[in-house]
Amino acid sequence: MEEQRRRLDMVMDAEFVEGLDELSGSHLRERRQIAADVESELSFYRRLLHGRMDLLNFELARRRGEEKRSLIEALPQILGAGETAGGQTGRIRSEYLPELIGEGNRSIDTVLADDFLTRMPEMAVEELESTQATLAETEERISERRRIAQDRFDRLQEKITGLYRDQIDKLIPEA
Repeated sequence: MEEQRRRLDMVMDAEFVEGLDELSGSHLRERRQIAADVESELSFYRRLLHGRMDLLNFELARRRGEEKRSLIEALPQILGAGETAGGQTGRIRSEYLPELIGEGNRSIDTVLADDFLTRMPEMAVEELESTQATLAETEERISERRRIAQDRFDRLQEKITGLYRDQIDKLIPEA
C-alpha cells in the first residue's frame, strides 16, 4: 500500500483485508492498529457531531417554547447526556489524537469548521433545521465508515488470534 494514501482510504478499501493469509503477524498487527486508529478517529468525530446536534435540538426546542432554560444553563446537561460509565469496548485503544481540520476538504472538516455555534442565536429556524440535516447526513456517513473500520479491525483480530492459536497448538500437542 502506498504510504501517501490516507489511513481512512486504506481501511475503506476492500483490499485492506484481502490476502491476509499471506501477511506476517507484524503486518497484520500493523493493519489492525491502523483500523483501530481510524475507528477511534471516526468515533471522535461522531461524538463531536452528536454534541452539535444536541445543541441544535435544544435551540430548536427552546424556540418552540418547549424549553425555558437558556443554552448556557442547559449546557452541562446537554453535553453530559451521551456519557456512559466505564466506556471500554474491548478494542485496542490508541493514543492517537485526530487532526480535526486541515487534511483536505473532507466533509467532516467542513461541517465541524462551520461557525454555526457562534451564529446560532441569530439563525432562522429554517437555517438551524438545514444545519441539523447536514449534521445528520454527515453523521450517517461517518457511522457507516466506522462500521466498516470495526469490521476490518475484527477480521484482522480474528486472523491474529488464529495465528496465536496455531502457534499454541504446535507447542502443546494434543494428548
